[in-house]
Amino acid sequence: MLKVTKIWNKINWGKAGIFAAGVAFGTAGIKVLSSKDAKKAYTHCTAAALRAKESVMKTVTTVQENATDIYEEAKKINEERAEAEAIVEES
Repeated sequence: MLKVTKIWNKINWGKAGIFAAGVAFGTAGIKVLSSKDAKKAYTHCTAAALRAKESVMKTVTTVQENATDIYEEAKKINEERAEAEAIVEES
């Protein structure tokens, strides 16, 4: 019995209390996070994220289309310039 008393006296009850409170809050937190209201909030957040993704993808598509147009026009300008230089060199 003396050994158990020594071990019992060596326990840091402040830390044990903090651990027990953490377990209690964690258990309560899981219950809150899995409630119907929480699921509804998650659903709304996910829907907002999907709308944001769609908006970003539309913007990316527009930028890609504009970049393709700019590239094609730049190639055309360089071809016309090369043709003009070739004509000048022939003369």
